[in-house]
Amino acid sequence: MGKRLTTPMVRESGALREATWDEALNRAAGGFRSVVDAHGPTAFGMFSCSKTTNEVNYVAQKFARTVIGSNNIDSCNRT
Repeated sequence: MGKRLTTPMVRESGALREATWDEALNRAAGGFRSVVDAHGPTAFGMFSCSKTTNEVNYVAQKFARTVIGSNNIDSCNRT
């Protein structure tokens, strides 16, 4: 079985390096924001899983709708 990551990794100059959680989360948020700023909120979509809790799925759709401004949310609940 493979080893599990215990710290976040970020790509810099084509290579992965360890980062703090704050840096990794800020980069992820910055990536979301740059897409929305360049192409609008409908360029963002989220897919959630039916195997997680209703609460996690609720928070995921709430994030997409209220923070990002996108209704592009889907899950495998329909299957």
